[in-house]
Amino acid sequence: MKILTVIPTYNEIDALPTTVDRLRAAVPESEVLIVDDNSPDGTGDLADEMSAADEMIHVLHRTQKNGLGGAYIAGFQWGLARDYDAFVELDADGSHQPEQLPDLLSRLDESDLVIGSRWVPGGSVVNWPLHREVISRTGSFYSRTMLGLKVRDITAGFRVFRRSTLEDIDLSSIESVGYGFQVDMTFRVARQGKVITEVPITFVERTLGESKMNGGIVLEAVANVTKWGLAARAETLTQKIRVFTP
Repeated sequence: MKILTVIPTYNEIDALPTTVDRLRAAVPESEVLIVDDNSPDGTGDLADEMSAADEMIHVLHRTQKNGLGGAYIAGFQWGLARDYDAFVELDADGSHQPEQLPDLLSRLDESDLVIGSRWVPGGSVVNWPLHREVISRTGSFYSRTMLGLKVRDITAGFRVFRRSTLEDIDLSSIESVGYGFQVDMTFRVARQGKVITEVPITFVERTLGESKMNGGIVLEAVANVTKWGLAARAETLTQKIRVFTP
């Protein structure tokens, strides 16, 4: 299986080398694509140096900071054009443990999307402020309730997609740029009737750099989830009316 791990970066010059080193040690067969959004701290230049030293590391430079969703879509499109079989989402800041990636990959044979979950039995968070946990749990609960999904950690960012799963999604139509992107992708996969598996992980709060989470990102996600949920309910109602119309 040809694996591509996509790592979006913006000002991650301190954390990136350690994260990539841990990934290369944990899953040496995985190639790496660093998608840098023109980081002013020199992360893109560092990524180029890492790529020059290791043929398994590639770099995609974007001209401006354009959101997590845009970075992942660009990475997926890059990989789809190069015949990879599995696509991994991994944060650069070390909050996702590369050593747990083999657990996710082992479930891909029976799944279309595998999610590293904090909120299933066996999952946990380390050094997370209470308000972050409340936001995450509340966001997951609201999203799965509004969208009618059973995924416990719908906002999780540590995940693995089958190639065929991404091929069946119109990536060009996705407008979510923040963390709502994860909800968007999960909803699209679920609506296609594909198999989603959650694997417990330990999420560790970053120790280097600054979190990209802010109020605007949260509001965008809530607004989009509400819109998608209402649209799905309207679609279901319309279908029922058509069925029962003489």
